[in-house]
Amino acid sequence: MRIVIAGAHGQIARRLGRLLSSRGDEVVGLVRNAAHEADLRADGSGPVLLDLESASVEEVARVVAGADAVVFAAGAGPGSGVARKDTVDRGAAVLLADAAEQTGVQRYVLVSSVGVESVADGARPEGVDDVFVAYLRAKLAAEQDVLARGALRTTVLRPGSLTDDPGTGQVTLRRHVDRGSVPRDDVAAVLVALIDADLDAAVLELVSGPTPVADAVAAVRRDAPS
Repeated sequence: MRIVIAGAHGQIARRLGRLLSSRGDEVVGLVRNAAHEADLRADGSGPVLLDLESASVEEVARVVAGADAVVFAAGAGPGSGVARKDTVDRGAAVLLADAAEQTGVQRYVLVSSVGVESVADGARPEGVDDVFVAYLRAKLAAEQDVLARGALRTTVLRPGSLTDDPGTGQVTLRRHVDRGSVPRDDVAAVLVALIDADLDAAVLELVSGPTPVADAVAAVRRDAPS
């Protein structure tokens, strides 16, 4: 398969790129910093320099054309303010969806976050600062936009608190899960399985648990509406 990853130098995205390339997939990684290109090549990915905050739909479409799937794993990152939560975590995700639609790429996987439903309908969770509220609202808006597109087969993955612990290969993956953490290794492994599963309009939360990744994704696929 040919898979395009937006935000390809992120910690989850690099793990994902290595897993995909190691099994023979063609991985195209979108990055906005030329200094990151060598890392992607070392991972087995083909880097493309493109800033999703300023790129046009046509520029992104030229890269995603012919892909079997696109994965949005980008984020404004720590230290960014309210404005960039919107332009990256929402705007760039929407741009990637626009390009996928334009080129007929149906499979779209969006890496989101647990907790986004706490800001639904304008709600504001107690004890959360303005920047994190903006982040949650941007992620939720991205989910809503992409899921509403009938031309895309979208899977939204909401990981719990991320750790750098070694992956266990065992998770809990359901529509709703209890609060918890999950190694980035396991998030990447679940993303690979979800790309293959090709679900439609699926929103899943993920934390560590007792179920092997393949079995967890198979259960989700089995329970998905036909």
